[in-house]
Parts: sequence; C-alpha cells; structure tokens
Amino acid sequence: MNRGRLKIGMAYDLRDDYLAEGYSEEETAEFDRSETIDAIEHALGDLGYETDRIGHIRSLTGRLVAGDRWDMVFNIAEGLRGFGREAQVPAILDAYAIPYTFSDVLALSLTLHKGMAKHVIRDLGIPTPDFKVIETEDHIAGIHPPFPLFAKPVAEGTGKGISAASKIETPEALVQICRKLLTTFQQPVLVETFLPGREFTVGIIGTGKDAFTTEVMEVVLKGQAERDVYSYFNKENFQALVTYRLVDDDEAKRAGETALAAWRGLGCRDAGRVDLRSDRTGRPNFMEVNPLAGLHPRHSDLPIIFSLMGKTFLQLIDLIMCSALKRVHHGE
Repeated sequence: MNRGRLKIGMAYDLRDDYLAEGYSEEETAEFDRSETIDAIEHALGDLGYETDRIGHIRSLTGRLVAGDRWDMVFNIAEGLRGFGREAQVPAILDAYAIPYTFSDVLALSLTLHKGMAKHVIRDLGIPTPDFKVIETEDHIAGIHPPFPLFAKPVAEGTGKGISAASKIETPEALVQICRKLLTTFQQPVLVETFLPGREFTVGIIGTGKDAFTTEVMEVVLKGQAERDVYSYFNKENFQALVTYRLVDDDEAKRAGETALAAWRGLGCRDAGRVDLRSDRTGRPNFMEVNPLAGLHPRHSDLPIIFSLMGKTFLQLIDLIMCSALKRVHHGE
C-alpha cells in the first residue's frame, strides 16, 4: 500500500477532557496528555500517513454513524469503566471491519485483569509469583503467610493503587490494605508473594512469531523514592526518584526471554511492555503486561527504552504501523 493514500484515524482518551468533567488526577492517570497525541500525529504525518483525530469512544461511535471510515485506526483508547474498557474501541472497530493497531478484544480484556492473565501465564509454565484474587473482604482470611506480600488493584495501570504500603508485612496490614483497595477502586485486589529482586521492563515489538524484544531496562529506585515498589508516586516523579538503565547480563537476558514468551502466550500484538521482578534466586518472574503501553515521547517507559537504545520516537511509531499493516496485507 502507498502510505500517502492511507487515512489513519486516532482513537484516544485525552486526560484534559476527563479532568474537565470532574475526574481526579489519579482517576485519569492512564489517559493521554495532549503532547502525546500531538507527537503521535506528527510522527504519522512524517511517515507519510494522512491523520484524522477521532478521540474517545463516544466520538468514535458518532463518527461511524455519520458514515466516516478509516483505512486503519491508531488506537490507544484506555476506556473508562469495566474490565473490558480497553477492548471497547477494538470491539466496535471489529464490528465495522476497520483494522487497528495493537492488541485485539480478547488480549486486551484478558490482560487488563491481572489475575486472569496470571492464571494463563501460570498454565503456560512461565514463572510468576503465587497469587490470590480477593473479591470481597471475606476472601482475605484465605490468604496465609509467608509474608511479605504485595497487594494492588486487579485492573489498574500506571501504578494506580500502589504505594509503599502495598508491601505487606503483617496480617493486620493485609486486612487494612485490602479493605482500602476494595473500597477505593471498587474492584478485586490481587495479592501475591512479594519478590525482593531486581525490577525489569521489557519492550516488545511485533506479533506472534515475528515479535521480538527491545533491550531490557532495569528500574532502580533512588534513595528518596517510596521503597521497594514502582509506585504511582514514583512513576509520576520518575525524573527525581527513578533511574532507568539498559542491562544485558544473564539475569536481564532471562527477563527478555520470559517477557517474549508471555507476550506470545497472551496473544498480544504490535508493541507493548512486559514488567518483571526477580525472586530470591535471581529468576525473573512475570508481573504484568501492558499491551497498550504509554507513548508519551519522554515520560513513558517504552519510548524511554527506545531513547536509551539511541532510537527515535519516529522509529517506534513506524515499527508499530508496520506490524499492524502486516495484518491488513495478510487479511488477518
């Protein structure tokens, strides 16, 4: 296909729109800033595509009813409600037979629920810490030592609901934190064995057998950061609190291998990120996958990895589009 003839719609949730509606900073943490949309649109234009900003799902449905169509949609819409919120835009686009970037409905729904994703990962034989999903307060009694444990909302990203208190040392703290998370986020809580080792983030490009890892990035917390956890606070203040570095030692290589196996096993597409943490023996464990990884050119982990590799944001967007267009060429 001639890129100059391809009309690329852009589906996204703009943070400012939701803040204007009265949502809080933390509630909108996963939504995109205007500079992210500007950067993606600029990159697509530089690559020769015609762009058309669509916006959130309500704008998309209105445009479709009005008869608008696109050759492909660059979809980074996170959605607002429910475990299927990341899959809402792809489901509508599937119904209209409009191709889109990134993962499909099944992968996005599965991976947003960290507990369900870990069930699949465990079944695939990929290392992941022992875990339990707490649906109600009554389930807390079913969790037994050893401590420490780690608790977080089952379906949030960007470190939402994660703080220094997420590392749990006592039964009393377990009850307190689980109750707070259940009430605050109105969703189950994932409780898993706390892993004391190194923390890695691995970028993945491509789909299925064509997928490959970027270099492996280690996340190192500085002295003034919230201890032991890559929390919402640490992520929001990463320039002062976090050091990112590319690593290629044996443990990092195992992290890359584990990340790629998880990406393929969960059926993710085009580009994203897998987060891992090592246990006491130095074995990297799958923690979670982000198939709709943030794309802020300076603040998001995947573009940070590319920058540390000496590659540009334009190259990242090009790789994403090439992977997505391959499905169009193959009729997938």
